[in-house]
Amino acid sequence: MRVVVIGATGTIGKAVVQQLAGRHEVVNVGHNSGEFRVDIASAGSIKALFDKLGPVDAVVSTAGSAVFKSFEELTDADYALGLANKLMGQVNLVRLGYRSIRDGGSFTLTSGVLSREPMKGSASISMINAGVEGFVRAAALELPRGIRVNVVSPPWVQETLDALGMKGIQGMPAMNVALAYVDSVEGKKTGTVIEVRAFA
Repeated sequence: MRVVVIGATGTIGKAVVQQLAGRHEVVNVGHNSGEFRVDIASAGSIKALFDKLGPVDAVVSTAGSAVFKSFEELTDADYALGLANKLMGQVNLVRLGYRSIRDGGSFTLTSGVLSREPMKGSASISMINAGVEGFVRAAALELPRGIRVNVVSPPWVQETLDALGMKGIQGMPAMNVALAYVDSVEGKKTGTVIEVRAFA
């Protein structure tokens, strides 16, 4: 399969590329680097990406930004960033990209554990993650030609916790997280929120 990984230069994205590369043709897409570039907050950038890519079998998105900040500190701009980037950016990958997906192909998006296990400071991110999950469940009912769409819900990633110096929170290695994306790409499920902890 020809699999496009958007966010391929990030912590999870790199691991997904490594897990898929032995069995598939993987196309690396990043914001600032990679074989191709895309700004998922821009519909025009997404359209241009799919025009350049041509037909593909699967698209994996490990990209998307949102703000972690206390409820009282969150601004309109903070909410708008997450809505435009992690939510509508991923929605638009499906909306604008499904015509480039071959019959029976798939999309795999990313939400996160904070949709179900919120914490102080996660109001915006929890909302965005839940929105992505709701979109996937509904879009799966209408996508044509047997195209599937799922969303992976990662827990805290160990490498990210280490980089941020966050002690006392148990994370999962990125290579384990990546197995959930492989399951979505290579499996048959659709409209599913894939719980990463099952791949620990």
